[in-house]
Amino acid sequence: MITIKTEDRLVSVAILGEFTLADYQDFEQHVLHNLRFQGGVYLLMDLRDMLRYTLDVAWEGIRFSRDHRYDFRRIAVVTSDQWLVWLAWLNQLIVDGEVRVFDDAGLALEWLRQEV
Repeated sequence: MITIKTEDRLVSVAILGEFTLADYQDFEQHVLHNLRFQGGVYLLMDLRDMLRYTLDVAWEGIRFSRDHRYDFRRIAVVTSDQWLVWLAWLNQLIVDGEVRVFDDAGLALEWLRQEV
């Protein structure tokens, strides 16, 4: 399940349980809408309550990041899972924006709002 909140150029996403392709496509629509009306995106991805994701989500994430590599200004990933930390690092190689991993959502949001 996914929850998405948009505030100006900040898109906040929280994943609960399984992250499915339908969830990811919902996320994509929010980002595309934000890009159309706000410009570059500042993204908060809270993955602390994510239990798993499907392979098609991983593939779609790589494709979407590659297609929109210059549209993300900052990406904050909130997780303590080392595998997801590694994936965030890998994503930094694809997107032009700055990517940081946090274990505290408040600190992640503070970092994002420094520029929004």
